[in-house]
Amino acid sequence: MPWAEPVADNSWRVRYRRDDGSKGAVTGFPDAEAAEDYIADMQTDQRRGTWIDPAAGRTLVTDWAPNWLDSLDIDQRTEDNYRSIVRNHIGPKWGATALADITNSQARTWEKQLRASGLAKTTVDTILKCFKLMLNDAADEQLIAASPVRPRRRGRRRRSQRTPRQIWAEPAEVLHIADQVALIYGPGGALLIVTAAWTGARWGELVGLQRQNLHLFDDNTGFFVIDPDIGALHEPDKGPLFLGPPKTEESARSVTLPPFLVILLRAHLTTHTHPHVFVTPDTELHRRSNFARRALRPAADGNARLTNPAVRLRPVKPGLKFRGLRHSHKTWMIDDAVPEIAQAMRMGHVLPDKVRETYSHVARTVEQRLLDALQARWEKAVADSVTPPKQAAWREAG
Repeated sequence: MPWAEPVADNSWRVRYRRDDGSKGAVTGFPDAEAAEDYIADMQTDQRRGTWIDPAAGRTLVTDWAPNWLDSLDIDQRTEDNYRSIVRNHIGPKWGATALADITNSQARTWEKQLRASGLAKTTVDTILKCFKLMLNDAADEQLIAASPVRPRRRGRRRRSQRTPRQIWAEPAEVLHIADQVALIYGPGGALLIVTAAWTGARWGELVGLQRQNLHLFDDNTGFFVIDPDIGALHEPDKGPLFLGPPKTEESARSVTLPPFLVILLRAHLTTHTHPHVFVTPDTELHRRSNFARRALRPAADGNARLTNPAVRLRPVKPGLKFRGLRHSHKTWMIDDAVPEIAQAMRMGHVLPDKVRETYSHVARTVEQRLLDALQARWEKAVADSVTPPKQAAWREAG
């Protein structure tokens, strides 16, 4: 039970005992009556479960951040990103600040400064999201009453706040990019591009795919399994690559393959003995940045800026990123009128309507129609291809 006691002339404080047995104090009361009024309010808040120990709010951001980061149960790449944000942005700005001293206006001023520094809007948004999550969790732990960072109510309308659309590609464009990847990087890189576009699988799911999870049959049907525990290759900021869970629980799934892809994958598996299906030309595990720099970027963007390249590449789809291949697959399915539930299951997405998700299923005929459409897209892209036959030799098996 809290109690009031004098400290000096015209100065009182309220003492209280914490759960661990230690004593806390709230100072600054001019007389006993003011201290007793605080005790009454404090006891009311304690009964409601809303009282916050003032000493808890004096925890510095630099002391709270490590505990907060260690408690996160999120995708490894997201955790690495948050650790980088704390290290490079939140720590230098707020590390010596007590949680209770952070105000909304200070946070919004910082946001404005980050934008003015030249950081991309998406980067600034991610930094603020991380900061708000940290403060929300501090409130949940009763270190502060509530997060001080609140939604912006006023401000100039910024046209740049609209999220840019993801660049996607038509089948013929994907095939041309793959042909150019085969030329400068190798057939395995070309097949990785095509498999991403014709299955919609994520980068980590494909480069983490192991032979034991790829099933190819003599009738040119097949599928691969994205394991819930080791279905994706993760790239931490520090340390070696490792296999772990895919992005979400729904991402653990089976993905069926059109016939041409079964044929190409079967031929591809004879080119190396590594346990993983997709590896570098040196038979090593892929890294996203290396593949983008050495294969996808020059093949998609072209190399017109280079004066004397070993191989001249023309631009096919400038700015296309690997995840744009996944968006391409989604766009193709929409264009082919594939039912939404079939799209969601193939992509590893969750339908917003839980009832519809629970009671929907993908009929075998729907799945076959999806694969037939993908096969037709491949055959048309090959028929329309202008790549010289010698450069397109990597896909002859399909």
